[in-house]
Amino acid sequence: MAHMNSRVLLARRPAEHLVAADFEVDTKPLGSISEGQFMIKNIYLSLDAGFRQWMNEGSGDNYLESMPLGEPVQSIVMGTVIESRNPEYPEGSIVMGRTSWEQYSIADGSDLMSILEPDPAVELHEYLCSLGPSGMTAYFGIMDIGQPKLGDIFVINAAAGGIGCIAGQIAKAEGCTTVGIAGGQAKCEWLQTTLGYDQVIDYKSAEPLEQQLHRVVPNGIDIVYDNVGGSMLTTMLGQLAENSRIILCGAVSQYEGDGGHAAIGNMWELITKRARAEGFMFSDHVDRYPQAIEYITGMLKSGSLVSPVNWSEGIESSGQAFIDMLAGSNLGKCLIKL
Repeated sequence: MAHMNSRVLLARRPAEHLVAADFEVDTKPLGSISEGQFMIKNIYLSLDAGFRQWMNEGSGDNYLESMPLGEPVQSIVMGTVIESRNPEYPEGSIVMGRTSWEQYSIADGSDLMSILEPDPAVELHEYLCSLGPSGMTAYFGIMDIGQPKLGDIFVINAAAGGIGCIAGQIAKAEGCTTVGIAGGQAKCEWLQTTLGYDQVIDYKSAEPLEQQLHRVVPNGIDIVYDNVGGSMLTTMLGQLAENSRIILCGAVSQYEGDGGHAAIGNMWELITKRARAEGFMFSDHVDRYPQAIEYITGMLKSGSLVSPVNWSEGIESSGQAFIDMLAGSNLGKCLIKL
């Protein structure tokens, strides 16, 4: 008997801000698998802010195509293979890859699909969080581009988000003094007490961000980890130390609206400070995942990594949970439990 598959579709192109009506839940019988394919019963869906930009019309870029309308919203998922006609993905395997917001997925092994061999001492969902895209992004950004050394001043924005949570703690483990930028006093207090950031900056407070940076990091920033882009990045580039490294990871401030990216000022500072700014995608480093996973698993097992998750239940909660995440109302990684 065919499985009934509930899915969340992209029903229309979002206007400036994503709203619940942009999504639609539909349920239909799942087809059968062909040679080379396998069927996944999804356990968790990962919510990643970067997917927002590919919901816009004509947003295809060097990395992903624009999402088609009337089709399930693309997502990183984790699930169990329940039926297989692909010898590399036997039944019972736990896999992670890019499919969609749906209860069941049919895949062929492409699209970042990998078999997990979970460590029994680690909770399974960590493979979507600290040991998944968020953790890999944090790790490779810091190690490859940030090149941290003892005493470096490390400043990260969206510090309470899925990537920020992990990145701040890795930088600290590497001997940096860590400064987290987030919105709201409660979030900032949480960053210090729960995640152990050395200092925090509330960009929503009355004191302008530029003044706060001057006060908190008077000698400049050695490593900037940027998830926000736009005017916030411009401000941070105005407070660089010599030979600083700028990790260009995301631009969450730019995903809503017309999907265009605002111009960045203070670029001259990169010249006078002999700084280096570099962009990257975690998926470029698949061959080094084991190295990153070993490093972060070590932190998890020693209890030196807090990996917070913001849970939502059920496929139909995906759309609203994604909207809430973009609005910054979450602490940590956002996951849907099916």
